[in-house]
Amino acid sequence: MTFIEGADRSLGPIIVVFLVAGLLALVVTPIVRRIVLRFDIVDRPSARRVNTAPVPRGGGMAIATAFLIAGVGFVILNERAGWVPGVLTLADTDMIALFLGGAVAAAIGALDDLFDLRARWQLGGQAALAILAVALGIGVDFIANPFGGGVIPFNEAFSVGFTVFWIMGMINSINWIDGLDGLSTGIALIAAVTLGVISLTTQGTTQVSQPLIAVLCFALAGALLGFLRWNFHPATIFSGTSGVQFVGFTLAVLAILGSAKVAVALLVLGVPIIDTFWIIVRRLLNRRSPFTPDRSHIHHRLLDLGLSHRETVLVIYGICGVLGLVALVLSEDSQLYAFLGVFVVSGLVLFGPTRGAFRRPEELEAEAYETGAVDTPPDGSRSGGSRR
Repeated sequence: MTFIEGADRSLGPIIVVFLVAGLLALVVTPIVRRIVLRFDIVDRPSARRVNTAPVPRGGGMAIATAFLIAGVGFVILNERAGWVPGVLTLADTDMIALFLGGAVAAAIGALDDLFDLRARWQLGGQAALAILAVALGIGVDFIANPFGGGVIPFNEAFSVGFTVFWIMGMINSINWIDGLDGLSTGIALIAAVTLGVISLTTQGTTQVSQPLIAVLCFALAGALLGFLRWNFHPATIFSGTSGVQFVGFTLAVLAILGSAKVAVALLVLGVPIIDTFWIIVRRLLNRRSPFTPDRSHIHHRLLDLGLSHRETVLVIYGICGVLGLVALVLSEDSQLYAFLGVFVVSGLVLFGPTRGAFRRPEELEAEAYETGAVDTPPDGSRSGGSRR
């Protein structure tokens, strides 16, 4: 990994945008929380959830608001001031796809938070988002060749299919790992920082240098960090479907906008991506729908082993952090090999036996959620959510 010449000139804009997005999310999240409570948009406890008291959801709107204000504002001002150079390979429609698509993703997710839509409608919305992005010019045209130098180019039809699959897969990977307080938020934060750093480097024969994309990655990281203040255990608000849809879509598009960053995202987000794959395989082998919720995710396995709520989240943070560092130091083809190694190991862990039945540690008791709890209506309504 080698930083581009003049990368230090991007540090000022990166720091400012990171702080602005973080402060916006920090301030907007309590406002969003009051709004969703007014509409009784909460996650109720159930057999497959770890929260034992009702917690508001829909906090993804705060993340989206912070990122869009900071990101769009910077792009507009940068056009006039020229703080960081633009990206020659990017078209205006690419920025429209990122910001408009992100706003639409958050809005579709908010509808699910409000109306508790069926999985088929959520999947349809994700497909529409991916197709919108492709129509606006977002596409994966090649990947690094793991068997030798150079790249493997995609023809137009395969590029479209792969891009749609990538965006939908990323959204669902973030969605399905969203099972503990702050888990998906922290993982996405690590991924955004890694993608931001890699945008200021050269890797092997690939010139990744994209300061503008780096700024936008850190804008997303700032928004996630500001929200994490309210989302870490014990959470006072969950990101909800609005959060996982927005974050998954935005990370997917940011990874596509930079050369060689799809492989980086594949590795640093290896935990949720691989967890999603093996969970689907496990459910199909058990002759169940892949969308049937259960308690067999990697975070459930770690809880089964006796780790506490916070310990489980921090362990997964650590794994993602290590994978992020690996992504920064390895070449493109080595990143794919590393991903395959993690893929195999994770499969052994997820299919292996665990010790005893699931036990709730003390910090999962309802008292730990007093600051985030709300009164449950007598009819027990509003029991849906994004957690799988």
